[in-house]
Amino acid sequence: MRVYIGADHAGYEFKNHLSSWLKEHGHEVIDCGPFVYDAEDDYPTFVLRAAQGVAEDPGSLGVVIGGSGNGEQIAANKVRGIRAALAWSEETATLAREHNNANVVSVGARMHSAEEATRFVEVFLGTSFSGSERHSRRIAQIASYETIGQLPSLP
Repeated sequence: MRVYIGADHAGYEFKNHLSSWLKEHGHEVIDCGPFVYDAEDDYPTFVLRAAQGVAEDPGSLGVVIGGSGNGEQIAANKVRGIRAALAWSEETATLAREHNNANVVSVGARMHSAEEATRFVEVFLGTSFSGSERHSRRIAQIASYETIGQLPSLP
């Protein structure tokens, strides 16, 4: 699977670890940076590139990494067609794919050990969307709002 990955300074070391791990497990990694450690870098520079890569490459997935993962998730979700989810457990990584068909996972490198965070990404990449009608309907409502600004009908 092609995996786009982007981080900031807080996620720099984990991004490099994860890139190697992904390659060792047969994934094609598109590293969107950073490529050097810079304590003053801005996560949108790298995260938006990773999210845009996923949006333009059907079937790919993305990983964005920061200190908490919050800002990275917010930034990724600004790219049309991206459904980024913050994973803080194996269960949240699983549900992001199964229920929300998330195509980007955000991880907080300062919140988890490298082993835990790697496992969240492994679970995310290995989980498929359930395809359930109720989940598909909800995703369609979000996509409609994203593309044409149409609010879902009230019950």
